[in-house]
Amino acid sequence: MDMKAFHKIGYGLYVVSARDGDRRNGQIANAVFQVTSEPPKIAVALNKENLTHEMVQKSGVLGVSVLAQDTPLSLIGKFGFKSGRELDKFEGVKYKEGKLGVPLVLDNALALLEGRVTGTLDVGSHTIFVAGVEDAVFLREAEPMTYAYYHLVKGGKEPKTAPVYHKDEQIDLPRYQCEVCGYIYDPEKGDPDGGISPGTPFEEIPDTWVCPICGASKAQFRRI
Repeated sequence: MDMKAFHKIGYGLYVVSARDGDRRNGQIANAVFQVTSEPPKIAVALNKENLTHEMVQKSGVLGVSVLAQDTPLSLIGKFGFKSGRELDKFEGVKYKEGKLGVPLVLDNALALLEGRVTGTLDVGSHTIFVAGVEDAVFLREAEPMTYAYYHLVKGGKEPKTAPVYHKDEQIDLPRYQCEVCGYIYDPEKGDPDGGISPGTPFEEIPDTWVCPICGASKAQFRRI
């Protein structure tokens, strides 16, 4: 089986959020899609190991922030590679409380959706939550982030709990990979969001530089 075939399936990139009492959490997800228009319903796939899954299952409500193409890797890393069991992901992030009480990320968002779960489908490692949309807000016009753009242009990676996670094939180019999250530093692309210009060799990056996704130190990168 050639796993590259799965890379041709289109995805977006979103923050799916939830609340359990006074506790709030959110995670990056790419499996969010509309399934009906009348009444409007969406489906969201969440890994059973994630705290957001636990909160959605318990509360029966969820929120979705559609991310813009220029969303920095730091925000994606915070919601995609950090655990809400260890920190408040919303600290330092602009958000608002929706009509269903769900925290909705505003930073780098193009649109917001809130829904109440009407059905679930167990698909093994993940649960697909079907939710009736009870509120939708358009924020601004811009290109939405796609998984292809995040992966190919931004150089981002997916966590092991993502529904599209695949192990990387070995790369012959002199690039460097984060041993914590799998992010690959490509000297040709650099890390513009982190102040590293395209064409900067890894050896010339300041020792204070950290992985743009998970925050690991430069010393935690290995050449591949």
